[in-house]
Amino acid sequence: MVAKKTLSAGNLEALGAQRLAELLMDVAEQDAAIARRLRLELTAEHEPRRVAVEVRKRLAQIGRASSFADWRKVRELAIDLDAQRRAIVDRVAAVDAAEALELMWRLIDLAPALHDRSDDSNGEISGVFATACDDLGPLAERARPDPAGLADRVFDARLDNGYGQYDGLIATLAPALGAAGLDRLKARFVELSQTPVEKPPDADRRVIAWGAAGPFYEDEMKARTRASTIRFALQEIATTQGDVDGFIAQYDEQARKAPMIAAEIARQLLAAGRTEEALRAVEQAEPPRHGWPQFDWDNVRIEVLEALGRRDEAQAARWGCFERALSVEHLRAYLGKLPDFDDDEAERRALVHAESDKSLLRALAFLVRWPALDRAARLVTQRTAELDGNHYESLTAVAKALAEKHPLAATLALRAMIDFALTKGRSGRYRHAARHLQECASLAPAIADYGSFETHEAYVARLEARHGRKSGFWGLVG
Repeated sequence: MVAKKTLSAGNLEALGAQRLAELLMDVAEQDAAIARRLRLELTAEHEPRRVAVEVRKRLAQIGRASSFADWRKVRELAIDLDAQRRAIVDRVAAVDAAEALELMWRLIDLAPALHDRSDDSNGEISGVFATACDDLGPLAERARPDPAGLADRVFDARLDNGYGQYDGLIATLAPALGAAGLDRLKARFVELSQTPVEKPPDADRRVIAWGAAGPFYEDEMKARTRASTIRFALQEIATTQGDVDGFIAQYDEQARKAPMIAAEIARQLLAAGRTEEALRAVEQAEPPRHGWPQFDWDNVRIEVLEALGRRDEAQAARWGCFERALSVEHLRAYLGKLPDFDDDEAERRALVHAESDKSLLRALAFLVRWPALDRAARLVTQRTAELDGNHYESLTAVAKALAEKHPLAATLALRAMIDFALTKGRSGRYRHAARHLQECASLAPAIADYGSFETHEAYVARLEARHGRKSGFWGLVG
């Protein structure tokens, strides 16, 4: 049961209409956005057809504004913009779907200007535009615009998509475009792809950057952007029409060998039931074997092998992903496909492999996630000298996971971070290091035997002897 003093619709309703109205007036006098929202609700109640006028007026005001919205004001701007979006969907569309569709286009068209004059590092404004783009589909289905005219508008929008506000536009409007609209849209992009890009005279070419190969010219970048826009649009259209060959045609033979592209092509072929072709597509690419693990190619290949009934090969691929990067997900999938009683031995073999991984942090991350905390604790005590305190995110997770049942191992992980911060003089981390030392103190009573490691008291004494002058740290220890 919700406490009577908790803010909830039910509790506020109990205050009564008159008191709520008085409170809303007080708030509206101090908040222009709330005042606008209340006026819009009153208009919708008494003059529903006038809501569109009010929304249009507010969108024009937002578009004319020129002041910069920093991170503190951008949320207010996003809330205002979303209020207009909801008014279009909930109020205007109920009265005039065509008007609502036009207003939503106008709202999204504000994207370039608003992004140019705001700090949207948290993505609040772009999130509103993404939702508004999704809204266009249902609105267009209700308004039923001319498919040819709608196709032309989609074409223009995708060519002016510098902030990604129209990503996904083709997919959301596909039902309203229909076969005729999609065909027209495809024809326009094909025609554009066959139109030569005008190159300015050498004297008029503008250099916008320099690289190892020389200058980057503005006209070259525009040409590349146009080509990319055309390719992505034709791929979206092909996907919407179920035209797998049309999707594949947007990549040349060399591009199809890139792992990510090969994976997407194989996924499209698999969905179309062309399984043998999917296997050929995915296996013509050599997957990356270094750097941060990316399993998109591997996962599609496993799906294809399963679809072909080649389960042993699929299992070998899952085990390979686990061995290569200690992937928890692939090991779970591998074990899940084994017959009863075989999975225990396979799990033991996998854990032994994980413990011997050359990367201690990767091994610990796997053992903590699996979880195999006994093994993780043993690894910490065996390879303490390898603990890199600079990787505080990984070691913090390890210490937290081991604290309850393996306090010594948790303490060693904490000490690694403390030692790094003090030895390297990372004053920005002193606050965290002080907290870690306090955590070591709280774990100390649970450690019955430190073995070959220093007791907590001895460790603190060593810190004081080596780093006693770092008052920025000791002042935080308390």
